[in-house]
Amino acid sequence: MTQNPEPATHDSVTPSRRDRLRPLELVGFAAVLGVFAGLVVLLTTRDLLLGVIFLGVGFVVSAVMVALVGLGGKPSAEDLVARKDLHRPDGDANWH
Repeated sequence: MTQNPEPATHDSVTPSRRDRLRPLELVGFAAVLGVFAGLVVLLTTRDLLLGVIFLGVGFVVSAVMVALVGLGGKPSAEDLVARKDLHRPDGDANWH
C-alpha cells in the first residue's frame, strides 16, 4: 500500500498560440460590450458617473455570460482523451 514518491511522467502539452490567446479574446469581447453599454448610458443621460457604473456592470455581466457559454460547449474528442488519462491509477488496466 505504498505509493511511488515520484510523479508519473506525462508528455508535455504545449498549447497553440490560438489556444493561449483565447481567454484574452473573450475578455476583450466582454470589454467591448461593457464600453458599448457605458457609451449608450453616457450619451442618453449625459451623466459620467452613471456611464462608468454601467460600463463596469456591463463588463462583469458579459464576462460571466461568455464564461457560461464557454462552459456549456461540448468538449472535443482530443479533450475527452486527455481527460480520460488525467487521473489514471498506477497499474490499473481497466480504468475506463
